Amino acid sequence: MRDPIRVGVIGCGNIAGPYAQDIPTYPNMALAGVTDLDADRAAAFAQTHSTQVYPTLAALLTDPGVDLVVNLTTHHAHKAVTTQALEAGKHVYSEKPLALTYEDARELVELAAALKLRLACSPFTLIGQAQQTAWKLIREGRIGTPRVIYAEVNWGRIESWHPAPEAFYDVGPLFDVGVYPLMILTAMFGPARRVTAFGTVVYPDRVTKEGQPFHLTTPDFVTAVYEMESGAIVRLTCDFYVSNSTTRQTGIEFHGDLGTIALESWANFDSTVLHADFGQPLAPVDLVQAGEAGIPWGRGVHELASAIQEDRPHRFTGEQAAHVVEILGATAEAARSGQPQTMTSGFAPPAPADWAQ
Repeated sequence: MRDPIRVGVIGCGNIAGPYAQDIPTYPNMALAGVTDLDADRAAAFAQTHSTQVYPTLAALLTDPGVDLVVNLTTHHAHKAVTTQALEAGKHVYSEKPLALTYEDARELVELAAALKLRLACSPFTLIGQAQQTAWKLIREGRIGTPRVIYAEVNWGRIESWHPAPEAFYDVGPLFDVGVYPLMILTAMFGPARRVTAFGTVVYPDRVTKEGQPFHLTTPDFVTAVYEMESGAIVRLTCDFYVSNSTTRQTGIEFHGDLGTIALESWANFDSTVLHADFGQPLAPVDLVQAGEAGIPWGRGVHELASAIQEDRPHRFTGEQAAHVVEILGATAEAARSGQPQTMTSGFAPPAPADWAQ
């Protein structure tokens, strides 16, 4: 039996709890410890999750007992922290996005390759049973050639639930949650090559849960049209205004010559998947495996750890994540300038899950 991969978590914010709860449920991983810029928060987090607290980032990165780090820092810190972790000889799994510019994302990919280390990045929800079911149906030709895809990310008003929403509004919904369907769709249909987009601030003055006002300058609403290398056309809408609990525009729809597949949630592993032949009503289909409720947050880390142990390519690679960052930057520029933008990067396509072949 292989020794478990020992995982260190950097950043003890809102999303760290679900990661720390899920990582120890996989026999091939163990939670080695955590660190955070806020020492008191890190200590409380470590106590809650029965793990070690490292007093500094350097202490975690110099521990030879840590094999892989999970970067859960704020968006703006991703590049710097991942660089430090790679230079310390650690494999890295980063929360999304990999970086905030394509140039920075590319540097991380090149650094990992030079050091012969693994670099992976969220979003990982493509590995979910519902998402794999939709992909399998597409590969089997159930809708013929997919030509039009609608992706919806109506993510609501972050300040209504998150204790520190300002950082999310600083990068905007495109960089924070638009990455989810983009990771799925580039895996299925290959790179995006051209984008036209519109973005605006629809609700500029917000108030935190503690009653502190803040003002938005980054668009909180973006809609874009992507021309994929495969020939498919994708329309993506993402915003921090409309709640996904009160809109019927959710998930991803795949429209092809022979029919339609609808994935009601691009996030939840147990999402409903519907299919219809052309001209017929949608009806639910059985998932290839029973879907796990919601999102098991450690699953992307588990995929990377398993690939390391099995000496195989991992999914959710730095290369694909860097291409998604190029898409994000091009989309933001297209929305700002009103001019179409092109993307040139590529990546090796991920394999479907073994159980969904």
